[in-house]
This record gives sequence, structure tokens and C-alpha cells, in this order.
Amino acid sequence: MSFAIIQTGGKQYKVKASDILKIEKLKNSKPESKIEFNEVLAYGDDKTLEVGSPLVKGAKVEAELMKNSKNRTILIFKKRRRKNSRRKNGHRQQYSLIKIKKIFAKDGAVLSEAKKVEKRETKEKKEEKSKI
Repeated sequence: MSFAIIQTGGKQYKVKASDILKIEKLKNSKPESKIEFNEVLAYGDDKTLEVGSPLVKGAKVEAELMKNSKNRTILIFKKRRRKNSRRKNGHRQQYSLIKIKKIFAKDGAVLSEAKKVEKRETKEKKEEKSKI
């Protein structure tokens, strides 16, 4: 199984085709859009490994943005004892949910590709086909 190590949002992720990741929010991106990650640190499979110094030139990972959203609220509560001083604050970190579609080698060859999932037919369509 082929994998790649990409860098985005100051973090590094080991990804495979058809993985779903929660990463730092990507600016100026809309759902269902295609994203390319050119900062590939390494890629390979069970037998071979290509490591960059620091990046592998020409290698890229193609993904699809599923949605932009916010995480759960984190409460920050600070209290100073015997001073009647307290402060309550909340924070919701924004994130992007992406699905990895393709991993490309440095020569442009496709290492791995996500399998296309066929949509399930509804019961109504199946009944109509069985009647015909």
C-alpha cells in the first residue's frame, strides 16, 4: 500500500489513498474543490521509499475538500484564589476535512488512487427495476 508524508498547517501527516483527514483550515477553499499538496517529505510503499531533503521535488498529493467546520468548544477558566478574580473564555478551532484522492511520484506517475464508490440505489429504484 502506497503512502506519502505531507506537510500542511505546520504539521506532518502520513496519508494513504482514500484517507480522510482533519487538518488546519485551508484559506480560500470551498467544499467539493480539488486541493494539491506539493510539500511532500517522503513517499513509498512496502518495498521502496523515496525521502526528500527536505522535500521531494515533483511529487504531489491530490485531495478533495469535504467540508470546513469548527471543533468542539474548549473552555479556558482562570481563577485567582482569594482575589475574587476569575475569567472564563471559550475557543473553537477551525478545521478542514479532506479526502486523499491520488498520490503522485516525482516523475508524475500515479502511485495510488482512491477507489470510486458507487452510490447505493434506493429501494424505490430497485422495486421499479424488478417490476420491469
